[in-house]
Amino acid sequence: MNDAITELQIRLTHQDAAIDELTRTVLQQQRLIDELTLRLERLQIQVRELTPSQLGSPGSEPPPPHY
Repeated sequence: MNDAITELQIRLTHQDAAIDELTRTVLQQQRLIDELTLRLERLQIQVRELTPSQLGSPGSEPPPPHY
C-alpha cells in the first residue's frame, strides 16, 4: 500500500510541474498576443490617418520603362 501511495505522490508531483510549465507558456503567449494586438491597432490608426497624397496616387507614378 505504501508503494502505491508513493507512486501516486510522485505522479502528482510530475503533473504539478507539467501544469506549472503549461501555465507559464500560456501566460507568455497571452502577453505576446496582447503586444501584437496593440501593435496592430497602432498600425491601423496610422493607416487610417494617412491622407490620399501620402498613400500616392496611380497617376503620380512614372510609367514603367517599357512604355
